[in-house]
Amino acid sequence: MKLLFDFFPIILFFAAYKLEGIYVATGVAIAATFVQVGYMWLRHRRVENMHLITLGLIVVFGGATLYFHDEEFIKWKPTVINWLFGVAFLASQFIGKKPFIQRMMAANVDLPQLVWYRLNLSWALFFLFLGAVNLFVVYTFDTDTWVNFKLFGMLGLTVGFVLLQAVFLARYLPEPESNKE
Repeated sequence: MKLLFDFFPIILFFAAYKLEGIYVATGVAIAATFVQVGYMWLRHRRVENMHLITLGLIVVFGGATLYFHDEEFIKWKPTVINWLFGVAFLASQFIGKKPFIQRMMAANVDLPQLVWYRLNLSWALFFLFLGAVNLFVVYTFDTDTWVNFKLFGMLGLTVGFVLLQAVFLARYLPEPESNKE
């Protein structure tokens, strides 16, 4: 359910684009992100940093798209978000006591410190890569292709990367105890 909630603005952007085009879709994405953040605040009295960063960027890039009537701004938003996350993950390797991935996952998994750093570095590189791939699609293909890539391509790449991470982490998980009697 959380995944659907996180993708709520993207799904509405996609649907609005298919029905009305890029500018209506951009307005819908801005409104949907405000609704998403507002709902989180009303429900939990707190909002995750990722959602606040996304809200800020959708307002800036979406607003520029609508104001200048230039779709290139909204196409850059996924790259900027992914590059910000990539840089943040990379910086956390050197700033603070624990890398970001360890702060997020340490309650669920126990790993050697070197593995945490490798895992964190792989996420940093993935985000940087995803931002670059978005720009490749932006400047190589038409807007229809980019919109499809934004929903299906980025989601598919992310799911594939998470599955690879799961395979990598499996060797560090404790073996389940068998019930031998």
